[in-house]
Amino acid sequence: MEVQESKNSSMQKLLVVGEGDFSFSLSLAKAFASATKITVASLDVRVGLGCQYENGKGNVEELERLGCTVVHGVNVHTMTSYYRLSRYDRIVFNFPHAGKHKDVVSGFMESALEMINEGGEIHFTNKTMYPFNKLDIKSLAGENGLRLIQPIQFKKWIFPGYSTKCESNCDSHSRLVVISMIQK
Repeated sequence: MEVQESKNSSMQKLLVVGEGDFSFSLSLAKAFASATKITVASLDVRVGLGCQYENGKGNVEELERLGCTVVHGVNVHTMTSYYRLSRYDRIVFNFPHAGKHKDVVSGFMESALEMINEGGEIHFTNKTMYPFNKLDIKSLAGENGLRLIQPIQFKKWIFPGYSTKCESNCDSHSRLVVISMIQK
């Protein structure tokens, strides 16, 4: 998902899940010049943002000022049950690598399928190094009622201000790939 592409479709409803410091969503909101069509969901609770992420609290405040809906305490396995979340044209999950990777990705796919509008797309960004490259995304998508679209390399420079945990602790040879899926 590229900002340039997204500018052409900024009227689509977008859900970004699994945000840490909210810098990815803020980058999108600034590219759109508005965040009224963006909902951001994070597993983290709002109270701890300032402690966990240096810019987390400020990024959330800026997103809200731009009109974004921010929902805290959202688990990707059960996100369909959150009353503040609805249906979306695109659902994005960057770097789902907490806990058991396969379970997290599968739970995300299952939930996202229930929340995606007809013709919508589901995206997640994955590392290409071990153990993340061992995940059979095509089979996992099929098991969850999805089919893959061509994966593309994630280009961080397209998202000014976006920072990841990966910047400080990733193998420099690791690539990141955006995997897009649609309903079968």
